[in-house]
Amino acid sequence: MPDQPSHNPAEHTTGEAPAPDALRADARRNRERVLEAAREVFSARGVDAPRSAVARRAGVGVATLYRRFPTRSSLVAAAFDDQLTVCAAAFDEALADPDPGHGLYTLLRKVCTTLVTDRGFETVFMAGFPASLDYDRERACAEERLAHLVRRARDAGRLREDFSPADIPLLLLAVSGLASQPPETAVPAAHRLLTYLFQSFQADPPPRPAPLPPAPTLDLSGLHRPAERP
Repeated sequence: MPDQPSHNPAEHTTGEAPAPDALRADARRNRERVLEAAREVFSARGVDAPRSAVARRAGVGVATLYRRFPTRSSLVAAAFDDQLTVCAAAFDEALADPDPGHGLYTLLRKVCTTLVTDRGFETVFMAGFPASLDYDRERACAEERLAHLVRRARDAGRLREDFSPADIPLLLLAVSGLASQPPETAVPAAHRLLTYLFQSFQADPPPRPAPLPPAPTLDLSGLHRPAERP
């Protein structure tokens, strides 16, 4: 019997090379797996963690990882690119707010929320990067913009005169301690702590401040047995 013509021309016979589009899709998926694994490994173990650990977590060979990201700098920069973009956008929105106090509070609320829900964001804000990465310029720029936000709010009478930009890292360090809690606990706890502290930052706090966000479900046991993150 003569061979019947194929009714599925897109199907490849054995030995045919995959279509270029399929290769590109596979490459994109592999890249995303590597970057997701890098964020998890670097957040848990620091950005000096061995890249072989990233490859194992991503399920790819070390040679594949090195081919895509030949240096640690290129891997870290790609892994945290989204977080750096979030940071930049949050600063832009705060600077554009006509109310300097509200702009600063909104920025801190976004940072605190993301700090306890995205370990990669915590790495960007709170941890150091390898010396080979040129993040000194970005960090200096962020600190300058933060100081500018504080000066605007202080000049507008929204912050007490003795408030310092150095008080913000104190706030972020306190909030980052909640990152070990599950998000349903960490987020309301971060919002409540921020509201408490920001009320004390104000130059003229209202005699009857607005109600605080609801108290989270925390007790002293959480200090010794932090909840596992999902």
